[in-house]
Amino acid sequence: MRPSYIIALLLIALTVPALAADLIGRASIIDGDTVEIHSTRIRLWGIDAPESAQVCRNDDSDLYRCGAKTANELDAFVARRLVTCAPVTFDQYGRTVATCTVGDVDIGEWLVSSGLALDWPQYSHGRYSLAQRDAEHAGRGIWSGSFVEPWLYRACVRQGGRPDGCSDDADAHP
Repeated sequence: MRPSYIIALLLIALTVPALAADLIGRASIIDGDTVEIHSTRIRLWGIDAPESAQVCRNDDSDLYRCGAKTANELDAFVARRLVTCAPVTFDQYGRTVATCTVGDVDIGEWLVSSGLALDWPQYSHGRYSLAQRDAEHAGRGIWSGSFVEPWLYRACVRQGGRPDGCSDDADAHP
């Protein structure tokens, strides 16, 4: 192998961030789609959960904090068990993006099938679409009422909207 080829490969390897090996440990729940293991923030791959300040409506049209509910349900599901995360990439904020499991259960799939998060086809390429369809048809979680997709909620807030005005609230949906 020519020395210039080896040097070029080394330069490429040094400029591309390396994905870490699997992260295994007890996870702290940051929000509905972010956990932390050993001081590493991990964004769950392929899904999007309601934001912490986001509100939705239940089947009686009452407002509830769906983002907080998702985080609490995830915390109860993980229940201090070991979480294994396999890094896939990094996001725009430098967080590790990974698929994570508890035992043999894919956490992203569990969240989507429980109606606590959405399949994010832009990234998942439909990996969780069947789980989402099942949750929607069964009326589980956010599918029991009404909600704003988390990516639309964030876009509204970024454009200067108030969190309560960007959520599924009385002012946004008279």
